[in-house]
Amino acid sequence: MSLQDAALPSPLSAVLSRDLALARGGGAGLGVVFFLLVVTVTPFAVGPDLPLLGRIGPAILWLGALLATLLGLDRLLQADHEDGGLDLMHLAPAPLELVVAAKILAHWLTTGVPLVVAAPLFAVMLDVGPQTSLKVAASLLLGTPALACLGAVGAALTVGLRRGGLLVPVLILPLAIPVLIFGVAASDPARDGFGPLGVLAGLALGYAVLGPVAAAAALRLLRD
Repeated sequence: MSLQDAALPSPLSAVLSRDLALARGGGAGLGVVFFLLVVTVTPFAVGPDLPLLGRIGPAILWLGALLATLLGLDRLLQADHEDGGLDLMHLAPAPLELVVAAKILAHWLTTGVPLVVAAPLFAVMLDVGPQTSLKVAASLLLGTPALACLGAVGAALTVGLRRGGLLVPVLILPLAIPVLIFGVAASDPARDGFGPLGVLAGLALGYAVLGPVAAAAALRLLRD
């Protein structure tokens, strides 16, 4: 490899850097704001019962994180479809599956990681204890990559449709239910969370393998 080749960014790092820069340009904090709104509004519906909020707080945090993740999925591939970036992804000197995986990683870094960091802070508003807050953050750390991989499949299936972003949550929510169930179970302060956390890690690993492959297959069908 020549020094000039070594200086050039690889296609995967170029995709990752581009998506991170676009996220910094706008929209990266929208998921956290939506997450905060869900956590803030829910106590008004439940009432000022702090013991009740403390018991259902992990479920509220997980539900808010799930909805916040779905909120940004329409941006995952739509901009590339509109500006011709998808054609460049097909022509890139790297497997399309890895290019999609790089885009999923960028999406998770700008959407999932802020939710993981914000969860213990927002848990205080629901009277959730510090130990349970850390369990919620740990489960979100494993669960949000799984949601991002699922979302990539939905985004790829609907990228060629008008208002396809509205269909992504409809396609993804049924598949995301196991992640939600085991994520809440791993956050339950009354039980040992290592078992559900292990299942959640298995789901995340499975979706991390299948998600980019399925999304790339959907993009190839769209191109054909």
